[in-house]
Amino acid sequence: MSEAILKQSVNGLDIEYELTTTDSVKNVQDERSAKIRQGLSVVDQDLDIVRNKINKLDTEIERLTNHADGLDYAVAVISGILTGLIDSLWVGEFSMNRGKAWSNHAVNDLVMTTAKGMGYKGERLDGAIKFIENKAPIPSDNLWYGKDIGISSKSHHLDDLAHHPTLVGLIFSILTQFTREGYFSNREGSFFSITVEKDQLIGGTIPEKIFCGAINWFLHLVGDMSGSNKTAGVGMGIPGPIVAILKELSALPGINRTELAMKLKDVFTKEKFDLRGELAVGHELARQAVPVVINEVLVRTFYFIRHFCVEYKKCHKFSAIEWKKTLPFNNRTIVRMLTIAHGTFVAVDSADAAIRAFIKSGPELAAFLANFVLRVNFVGVGRFTIACYSDLKMGSERRVLYAERVQLYSKIIFLTESKVFYKQAEAWIAAEDAEKMIVLLEKAAETHVRFFADSLWEIHKDLPHIGRLAGQAECHNPGLKKKLLKLFN
Repeated sequence: MSEAILKQSVNGLDIEYELTTTDSVKNVQDERSAKIRQGLSVVDQDLDIVRNKINKLDTEIERLTNHADGLDYAVAVISGILTGLIDSLWVGEFSMNRGKAWSNHAVNDLVMTTAKGMGYKGERLDGAIKFIENKAPIPSDNLWYGKDIGISSKSHHLDDLAHHPTLVGLIFSILTQFTREGYFSNREGSFFSITVEKDQLIGGTIPEKIFCGAINWFLHLVGDMSGSNKTAGVGMGIPGPIVAILKELSALPGINRTELAMKLKDVFTKEKFDLRGELAVGHELARQAVPVVINEVLVRTFYFIRHFCVEYKKCHKFSAIEWKKTLPFNNRTIVRMLTIAHGTFVAVDSADAAIRAFIKSGPELAAFLANFVLRVNFVGVGRFTIACYSDLKMGSERRVLYAERVQLYSKIIFLTESKVFYKQAEAWIAAEDAEKMIVLLEKAAETHVRFFADSLWEIHKDLPHIGRLAGQAECHNPGLKKKLLKLFN
């Protein structure tokens, strides 16, 4: 039961009303209030979740927003011009002859160092190659010889899959130890195997097989890098990883019907593009990468120093610096600066290449294009392409996040409206309860007024009998008359 007390004065008489609501009514009220409180709690939780998501989106949108100003752009352009001049004056044109000279020297030194490490005492390259081949033979070597299967002495390093410096080459080398089969793919793209007959080249136990298939394979490839002992330094070595992988792909069903295998044979045997050729290309690309790396370092260093100064001015304490804002990585501002820097570099490099190509070849278009291509910095073009892609990608991601943030704000509006509806429901319940209390008050007042009227009527009827009964009352209650007279006086 729920009780309420109301006091009222009528003609100098104090009347006290006691209002009571039943337990069933109170239970219904409590149940509805509990549901409203539960609903408000759920809405508040959802609002907190949405606000946290918006805060995270704001942080990510800030990262994907370009805040570069005129000074940032100016530094990026200057950096691109300076590194473009470095490329023009120091890197020069792409030269396979220079690259091959370097790669031949590097490979020959590696072969000699490996042979001497294995116990070779001589100083001749052909002797070192022969020494390594004798120390680390592989079962598939020369299995093709004397068989009309489309494999020649010039192409056998390409056609024998165990001579490939790739993961596939290692797998086939180990597989040969267990199957006693050498695996080949000829100039027509046909894949086949040849049985190994020399028992001394096959390991007797599983550890021996793995050792021969892996260690001997590696050392044998080192010996073959400079060609055979008969053509040391000038003959065909092993294919480089790129050509080897393409050769492996050319043996796959479907691809083996194309002319890829034949094209690779011509590149390997006629153009002599083996591992040393790929290393030569890598050497020249490494030269081209130098000004590109300098351009990258200059721009990122400027970004770090400038933002470090900004952060330090805010707090004047190294410990309070927000280092994430100083790092020149993974934000739209540095990406935009790098895009401009590398774009400027490519523009300067292209202009230099065009001028030099025209001076060298004159108006002849074919010669001009050939000389122009040799002067172009392909590493710079590639880096500029990547920078453009990164910039566009960040812009696209930013638009997506903006759209997501708009949806979340719409959800906040919806949840806020829901919260208002719950509050309104709570107010209406309170109003309904007040109305019920007023009705109960009216009924109680009506009952008590009727009781009061009946009581006055009874008193009115009893007053004439007071004088007649006063004597008896005094007799039975001595002193009552005096007390009553004192009370009313």
